[in-house]
Amino acid sequence: MQFSDLAMNLKASEIRELLKLTTMPEVISFAGGLPAPELFPTEQLKKVDDAILTKDGRAALQYGTTEGYDPLRKQIAARMKQAFMVDCNIDNITITSGSQQGLSMLAQIFINPGDVVLVESPTYLGAINAFKLCKPEFVEVPTDEKGVIPEELEKILAKYGDRVRMMYVIPEFQNPTGITWPVERRKAFMDIVNRYDFPVLEDDPYGELRYDGDKVPSLKSMDTKGNIIFLGSFSKILMPGLRIAWMVADPVIIDKVVKLKQAVDLQASSFGQRQTSYYIDMFDLDEHVAKIKALYKKRRDLMCESMKQYFPEGITFTYPEGGLFTWVTLPEGMDAKELMPKVLAKNVAYVPGGPFYPHGGHANHFRLNYSNMPEDRIVEGIKRLADVLKEELAK
Repeated sequence: MQFSDLAMNLKASEIRELLKLTTMPEVISFAGGLPAPELFPTEQLKKVDDAILTKDGRAALQYGTTEGYDPLRKQIAARMKQAFMVDCNIDNITITSGSQQGLSMLAQIFINPGDVVLVESPTYLGAINAFKLCKPEFVEVPTDEKGVIPEELEKILAKYGDRVRMMYVIPEFQNPTGITWPVERRKAFMDIVNRYDFPVLEDDPYGELRYDGDKVPSLKSMDTKGNIIFLGSFSKILMPGLRIAWMVADPVIIDKVVKLKQAVDLQASSFGQRQTSYYIDMFDLDEHVAKIKALYKKRRDLMCESMKQYFPEGITFTYPEGGLFTWVTLPEGMDAKELMPKVLAKNVAYVPGGPFYPHGGHANHFRLNYSNMPEDRIVEGIKRLADVLKEELAK
């Protein structure tokens, strides 16, 4: 059997492989970006499903438009204004089967082999995997505790010029670092984008999960030239299993996405879109998000306090204002991937930092998730992890 070059080059996502560990009850997994399942509104969803089947059953079980269910698109437009300070209408919005599909389709629309794609250093591993299939040249833009460094971005754009086809960023509670760009950094970034005039994918699955500080305007809210393509998701604020996400962009880009989606899967789930829309109509999504934020804030504080208490000297970590992750930095020379067998032997899991860099390296980092484990397991898991780190540093 002969496979295509693309199929031969496919590799398993390290994150997805690590997620298999979450099926083992004895493992305290800080590896995946999993929401807390106890917060899924299952009882409310039963009422939603009954309402859909009673009022709209035949249409809900039929094919729908590729652009998406219009009532949901209108609700998303209203939420974009409320939560992200963006004025848009349904012509700017299409529904995708998770944000990952949006990343994959946008890569196919913008990237030819050899084109330059700019990413934060580090960046979301799932985006790297989505873009890799189009064979770009990745260029990592240096970051600091405030996100992308404008001066470094300027240097890179001056060097690569018209070869830059696209940039991918997560300005809010970045995956994997948890960093959020302040307003001044966003303004400087947008000034550069407008001058060089290239598309930017703003991925914001965590933006509504802020636990401290003031809301920061999205890049899309600052966009005056149609360069920002915004990706949002209900996975972290409702239920990931629905696979309902959205894209906000100039209608010309939306048209390209819709045509490509017709070749990919025709549409997102008719029923899943209605489940999301009916839930918003029948219940208070903001109240539900408030419950999520209260629990995750508690778990973030507990994880960070536990690391502060139990981790040995010389190890640092980020204290995110929201989102799902903290980013741990080990002393130079330590390799988080090499430590994995010892950590797993204690039934604890994390994601090593290397895969979050398209060119590898940076082995002395790892990502921890605090949203999915209950409080007692967070403390126990950090203690076990600390024991491994102390043993290594003592060598």
